[in-house]
Amino acid sequence: MKLFEKISIIGVGLLGASLAKACRKYNLVEEIYGFGRNRENLEKAKSLGVIDHCAEDLENAVRDVDLVVLCTPVARIVPLIESLLPHLKQGAVITDVGSVKGPLVHQADNLMPEGIFFVGSHPIAGGEKSGLDASREDLYVDAKCILTPTPKTDTQALEKVGALWESVGMDTLTLDADEHDFVFGAVSHLPHIVAYALMNTLGTLRTRQDHEVTAYSGAGLKDITRIASGDPVMWRDICLSNQVHSLDLIDRFQKTLGELRNVIEKKDGQALEEAFAAANKYRMKVI
Repeated sequence: MKLFEKISIIGVGLLGASLAKACRKYNLVEEIYGFGRNRENLEKAKSLGVIDHCAEDLENAVRDVDLVVLCTPVARIVPLIESLLPHLKQGAVITDVGSVKGPLVHQADNLMPEGIFFVGSHPIAGGEKSGLDASREDLYVDAKCILTPTPKTDTQALEKVGALWESVGMDTLTLDADEHDFVFGAVSHLPHIVAYALMNTLGTLRTRQDHEVTAYSGAGLKDITRIASGDPVMWRDICLSNQVHSLDLIDRFQKTLGELRNVIEKKDGQALEEAFAAANKYRMKVI
């Protein structure tokens, strides 16, 4: 069933191209426009049938479309909204895939003119690899998508955006935008920060015989640092956009790490075992 006649995907990378492929598979839209900074990537997406049109500029990318999906780094989303608003038709809906919502949603709300609607969304999907070549039509299947409506959010626009994500296989949930940023600061942003910090610590370590210690690592290290393969630009923007929660959660983690250091220094085996047992219990809740 067609949900939209024309949609425009700004940023035809992993998330954007995967959405286009899913829309194609489930016959959700009539025409898909694509736009981004890399012309070669857009031409390739068109040649592969991922998108129907690779627009020459932002104005042509969004003119007469029913839905614009912003699949760019978080820091670029608000400036893009400001640039594209003058070119949208009445009734057009804008959504995004950003993993930081508070500042973005509040700024977007203030920018919306009469008859143009914004709905914040965060599909919890991705992978180690990024870009068009890593995209796939089933990326969103059985994953969650967080919608972050505000008192200003149009009900019909919210329903349309929710229907899009549900139609590509996602379970939709709603969260207050600021609550979202605390939650995902904890379960996503902090783990990435820790993984990056761990790899930066280990990556420079060498033995007395000048061997790299990471050359001797096994599956365990690969498992817990997999997310350190994430796009540095994307994660730079996420951490800075969610700065308040990032700093708070780093402080909380450092406090817990300091407590572990203290019990190891004291050789308090009982306390250390209890701490590890508590971690086992929390991990079981996650899986």
